[in-house]
Amino acid sequence: MHVYTLQREQLVSLSPLETFDFFADAFNLEAITPPWLGFEVATPRPIAMGAGALIEYRLRLHALPLRWLTRIEAWEPGRRFADRQLRGPYRLWHHTHTFAADDRGTVMRDFVRYALPLGPVGRLARAVLVRRDLDRIFNYRRDAVASRLGSP
Repeated sequence: MHVYTLQREQLVSLSPLETFDFFADAFNLEAITPPWLGFEVATPRPIAMGAGALIEYRLRLHALPLRWLTRIEAWEPGRRFADRQLRGPYRLWHHTHTFAADDRGTVMRDFVRYALPLGPVGRLARAVLVRRDLDRIFNYRRDAVASRLGSP
């Protein structure tokens, strides 16, 4: 299995706890995910967030309907949380979100480890589609987060 990484960093105007609280509400993901994915949280409200929480999503990727189930594996309010895909399009998806104080607000970092199924076909899909799609998704997210949380 070939594991890829994606790393992003962004400065927002809010404190680490305020920034964490925004991301702690799974339903805020709908607002910061590109509309072309048709992303929605399928788990009913309220979601008791914390280590062990399960969250299910529905989305459409290249016209294919997908269900995605994640589990929160780490939960440190104001500092970090991590989620892992249990069911979805990836062979591995582990996403760590960290929040660190900065003089101007919070440095928010995303570190994603992911792998695709199907061996050589998965590697080709990454080269042709997946890497580009992830860049588009995280670029949209960067702009949506800056719009909602402020950018110093």
